[in-house]
Amino acid sequence: MLQGIMELQYKVQNYDWGKLGKESMVAKLLSSADSSITIDPDKPYAELWMGTHPNGPSLIIERNVFLSEYIQDNLDAIGPVVKKRFGVAVPFLFKILSIGKALSVQAHPNKAHAEELHAKFPDLYKDPNHKPELAIALTPFEALCGFRPLREIQNHLQKLPELTKILPEDCVNTFLAHKEHGDSGIPLKQVFSSLMTSDKAVIAASLNTLCERLEKEEEGTQSALSFPLLRRLHSQFPGDVGCYALYFMNYLRLRPGQAIFLNANLPHAYLSGDCVECMACSDNVVRAGLTPKLIDVPTLVEMLDYSSYSLDQLLFCPQMEDSNSCIWRPPVPDFAVVKIRVETGDSYNTAVRPSPSLIIITSGSGEACDTEPVAARPGVVIFLKASRQLTLSPAADSHLEAYQAICNV
Repeated sequence: MLQGIMELQYKVQNYDWGKLGKESMVAKLLSSADSSITIDPDKPYAELWMGTHPNGPSLIIERNVFLSEYIQDNLDAIGPVVKKRFGVAVPFLFKILSIGKALSVQAHPNKAHAEELHAKFPDLYKDPNHKPELAIALTPFEALCGFRPLREIQNHLQKLPELTKILPEDCVNTFLAHKEHGDSGIPLKQVFSSLMTSDKAVIAASLNTLCERLEKEEEGTQSALSFPLLRRLHSQFPGDVGCYALYFMNYLRLRPGQAIFLNANLPHAYLSGDCVECMACSDNVVRAGLTPKLIDVPTLVEMLDYSSYSLDQLLFCPQMEDSNSCIWRPPVPDFAVVKIRVETGDSYNTAVRPSPSLIIITSGSGEACDTEPVAARPGVVIFLKASRQLTLSPAADSHLEAYQAICNV
């Protein structure tokens, strides 16, 4: 019987924005972990969930019991430090995402705001927790994140009469005349709020006119006004106000291994690619565009962080722990993520941590061992008890790469 490590069966979510079939990293990991699974080439494989979230709880394979049930009867698995801070719980949800179509323009409330929204609107905001998120690119990854520097937004508006003519003239003029300094968020909030609350039919007509104009422009103009991205978003969500968000928010193209941290109130929208994601256990999302789901524009425009960010400011860099591992430590206690890579002919003992761990193998092959070995191949997920150590040993002709989610305590 394995003592410290347990292999998990996880939940796959087939949301319609996911990549199709084996184009999806989620599908590749799923079929690698279990060769009996047939991947449907026409089905979206969007998310792979690891943890105890009730909408997709992980099962301990050898015991045929849910991880959430196991920890209730085995408090040593959580450890005293995490138990004191979070109770008997795995307070984070660990995921792999494979994005084929844009996700909604959204933000997440802070803890106090989440408690307030849950108390007032429990049917919409189903828990009182915050939902900070960390996304680490596995493949080239695109996202909108945070508001652009003020000058960039002003330059866009000056070149987009189709947009400015549907907004209040005094609001636009005040924003265009504003110099970037401490209270830049006030005129930005006014103009962004005006956009998000504009009549849907007016927005749709404006977007159609803009797309028709840019289609006829030279490549340089198209590039300067992000027409390839606008055209793609408009094809996915025709007439949606969220298409205009790209002129207000930073457009990030992450290379594999680069990451972003999404703190409370930071506007964002994932656009494409595969990533490792970790978040606090919550379903609190406030949406306002690029989605058929319920939107809550008044809440979103009031809560947003209207600070301007450069692309460099949004990249969230890890710290090296040793020659085999680096760690992303967000400014929240709920989670941190470690990337581990072990080359051929080597082996690696993970750090002993006061937290339980969820570990997914993302590439290579070999063994993962505590008291007994588990075959390590892409898609295999392991639960490691608090204060235990895992030895990763690649096969003779391979390497092992893994991501480990822990509590940041």
